[in-house]
Amino acid sequence: MGDIRRRWTVTARARSDRGPNGLSLLPWLLMGMGALSHLIQGDAPNPVIGGLGLFTFNTLYIAIVVRAFSPCHRETPLTWGLLTALAALTFALAIGYGREWLLLFPLLGLAVGAVVRRRKRLGRITVPLVLAVGVVTFWRDGWNSFGVVYGTFISVMVTAAILALDETVRQLRATREELARTAVEKERLRFSRDLHDLLGHTLSVVVVKSEAARRLAPHDIDAALAQVADIESVGRQALTEIREAVTGYREGSLATELDRARDALSSGGIEPVVRQSGPPLEPRTEALLSWVVRESATNTLRHSGATRCEIKVGGTPERVRLTVTDNGRGGDAATAGSGLKGLRERVAAAGGTLDSGPAPRGGFRVTAELPVETQASQEWETTG
Repeated sequence: MGDIRRRWTVTARARSDRGPNGLSLLPWLLMGMGALSHLIQGDAPNPVIGGLGLFTFNTLYIAIVVRAFSPCHRETPLTWGLLTALAALTFALAIGYGREWLLLFPLLGLAVGAVVRRRKRLGRITVPLVLAVGVVTFWRDGWNSFGVVYGTFISVMVTAAILALDETVRQLRATREELARTAVEKERLRFSRDLHDLLGHTLSVVVVKSEAARRLAPHDIDAALAQVADIESVGRQALTEIREAVTGYREGSLATELDRARDALSSGGIEPVVRQSGPPLEPRTEALLSWVVRESATNTLRHSGATRCEIKVGGTPERVRLTVTDNGRGGDAATAGSGLKGLRERVAAAGGTLDSGPAPRGGFRVTAELPVETQASQEWETTG
């Protein structure tokens, strides 16, 4: 029952999103009943010509309003040709028969309003049309024709305004749905990147510390237990960070991430050298640089075979620069996975750059630059 209700709701919503169609303008053809009655009663001269003219008018009107509700057909040469033919036929019938046939002019206005919805073009077409209608109707029916002229003007303007508004609303609705889909995709991408960076780094640290505990266990059980305690701490911290990543509230602290990188590198037998200077950074910049430090340290542990890794944070009052350089093998091995690629996109979105590749003196280097939004000045240096 629930599935049926959901399907019915989706179907109803889809139908409502379609908006009006050409059928909504067809009932107005009843305005031509006066002309038809004029023919049936035998009051019209040349009734055969009048009947063919009325039939042709209805056929052209239906074809135009149906095409007017198709965006790909609305302003094609064929539609304009049909509209021109309808206008010529309407004026011919009104001039030839007058009276009841003058009510075809508001129908012509409906067709014009359905096709012409752009404001500038609408004005250029409506004014001459209404003036011509006024001349013909005044000639055929005197001052009694004012209602027909006014009705023609209103038919054009109201139809064009309502249909243009409906089209705008549907476009806004489609845009809103597209933005919603984009937001969902961005959130999925954010979560996948965060999960990759979190688990990649955490598992690398767990592996390194497990190897250290295995090496130390036969000789120094206390040191091995300390490594096991570190593994437990890393695991608990990873659980916290994953929960924060799920809710989207995780903002990394650069100082904390530098301490973790130093500890992980030391446990992996890599000498860490950390130097930091420059003004305090805003949280978003710190978070991005923290991800770069985490990913770079993880790659160094897993792929570089290095014995030394230098992490340097500095820059100017306008831009901050982070470089992570190791003395390992360099080359493509250190860039395995999609971590640096995802970080490059994140940094670029924040107005920065991220480059990676072999260092000039061997090894591998990752360089990230970001704009600094605060002008406070504070410098410090830490070497570990």
